[in-house]
Amino acid sequence: MKEMFNTRFISVSGLILLAALSRLMPHPDNVTPVTAIALFGGAYFSKKIFAFIVPLAAMLASDLLLGFHVAMPGVYLSFAIIVLIGFSLQNKTNVRNILLSTLAGAVIFFIISNFALWAFGTWYPHSWTGFIECYAMALPFFRNSIVGDLAYSGVIFGCYALVMRYSPSLAKG
Repeated sequence: MKEMFNTRFISVSGLILLAALSRLMPHPDNVTPVTAIALFGGAYFSKKIFAFIVPLAAMLASDLLLGFHVAMPGVYLSFAIIVLIGFSLQNKTNVRNILLSTLAGAVIFFIISNFALWAFGTWYPHSWTGFIECYAMALPFFRNSIVGDLAYSGVIFGCYALVMRYSPSLAKG
């Protein structure tokens, strides 16, 4: 329980919650901070359970306002996997690793969320043709995801690095 109240936990949680609130603002399709906050939580929470709880709870809270859809299980699964990718960044946060992890997260989200949309939705026929059509129609959203994920990861990890540089006490705990 000590971690619940230390400065680092509050700082990490604050950055994630601020990013989640940005989902509620107008934005281009699929340009959201969720991949970045999942990676960030995985990289910086020392208690692994919080790395899953905080970004997924932030996602659920914003989905309560934005609405639910048939692909949600796939979307949430993809973000849980992205948190696992974030674990690989622990003590290895550098531009290269963050870039590669962000791109991997975008690809995972694209594959899993579109599979869920095809498998559970009614937009596309449940056939090989429908499967291909689903992924083909999702390509513009994939481009937006990559751009948004890279931008948000840069901002979130970059801001945290600056805070850490000028307030090293956050590195404790």
